[in-house]
Amino acid sequence: MQFDHYTVTLLILRPDAPPLSGDALDALQDQHMAHLAALHEAGHLLAAGPLLGADDRAFRGLSIWRGDAGEVRRMLAEYPDPAVTAGRFREEILPWMVPGGALQFSHVRFPRSMAEADA
Repeated sequence: MQFDHYTVTLLILRPDAPPLSGDALDALQDQHMAHLAALHEAGHLLAAGPLLGADDRAFRGLSIWRGDAGEVRRMLAEYPDPAVTAGRFREEILPWMVPGGALQFSHVRFPRSMAEADA
């Protein structure tokens, strides 16, 4: 059987995340979303979105990437997520495989801000 290989990243809330005001948190979220949209537009990021649940949950987001874990790690080092750089989150990078052809991704437009997501 053939397998397709992807990389999954988990966005995890840091227990030592710096406290941010509502406005600062909103601005950081917009920067985070613009970052993901740019990586998607460039063809690296296949899917991304929040993991839903209580406000105090650790796991906050999941992304599926084209490429192996080493490539994704290098890309995130070169183009770091602003929310990770700010110390709010950390990323866990995991190789993932599924039976060949089990998943198909369409190139859709990712929102670049919460205002776009809510529109």
